[in-house]
Amino acid sequence: MITGSVLTDHRQVLPLVEAVDAVVVSVEYRLAPVHPDPAPVEDRYAALLWMARNASALGIDPGRLALYGGSAGGGLAVGVALLARDRRHPHLAFQMLPYPMLDDRNTTPSSHEITDIGIWDRAANLQGWQSLLGDRLGTDHVSPYAAPARADDLSGLPPTYLYVGGLGLFRDEDLNYANRLMQAGVPVELHACPGGIHAGELLAPDAELSTRNTNYRMTALNRALHPSRTPDGPQ
Repeated sequence: MITGSVLTDHRQVLPLVEAVDAVVVSVEYRLAPVHPDPAPVEDRYAALLWMARNASALGIDPGRLALYGGSAGGGLAVGVALLARDRRHPHLAFQMLPYPMLDDRNTTPSSHEITDIGIWDRAANLQGWQSLLGDRLGTDHVSPYAAPARADDLSGLPPTYLYVGGLGLFRDEDLNYANRLMQAGVPVELHACPGGIHAGELLAPDAELSTRNTNYRMTALNRALHPSRTPDGPQ
C-alpha cells in the first residue's frame, strides 16, 4: 500500500510476457498515506476498464482478462475483482494471488506469529493498513473493496489461484479467503507451502521452493488463459 512502482515489478513482468504469451499491464497506482483508500483500488479498477475498452488496440482478448497481484497488490486485485463484479464490468476470467494482504483487523494467529524477523511482519503490516485506512483501521467503517476479508459475499468472483507460505504473515487470512471462495462455488487452486515466507521468491529467486512455486504459477496462468494448449483443456 505504501511502496513500490512499475519499475519495482519490471523483472516479474517480463517472464510473464514470455512464459504465458500474455499482454501485461502494470499499474502505477497512487500510494498511501498521501493517497489513502479508495485511491489505490480505484486506480487499478480504472486501469482494468482502460484495458477492456482498448482490448483490440492492445491485442487482448476481452474474454480472457485476468488480475495478478501479490501482497498488497493481491489485496487490491481482489478489491478490483469485487468492484468489477458489483459494477458488472468487465468480465474477469481469472485472478492470480500470491500471498494477498486481505484483512486490516490483524486478529488471526499467523498475524501475531510473524514479528521482528526481518521480513514483512506485524508492525510493518499495521503501518501499511494505518497508512491506507487512517482512523478507520479495525473499525466497522472499512469497505470490503479496501480489505476484502470483510466481504460478506464472494460468489461470482473469477476462478482463483492462491499461494501462501506456511511461515507467512497472511497465512490464516488467505486460507480463510480461499475456503470461503470454494464455499461460494468459485474454483480455487490453493498452495500452502511448508517453510514458505512472504515474498520468498523475490528474496531468493533461485531457491528450489521459489522455482517450484514460479512454475506452478506459470502453469496455472497458461491453463486459465490458453486452455486449448494444456492437456486438461478442451481439444
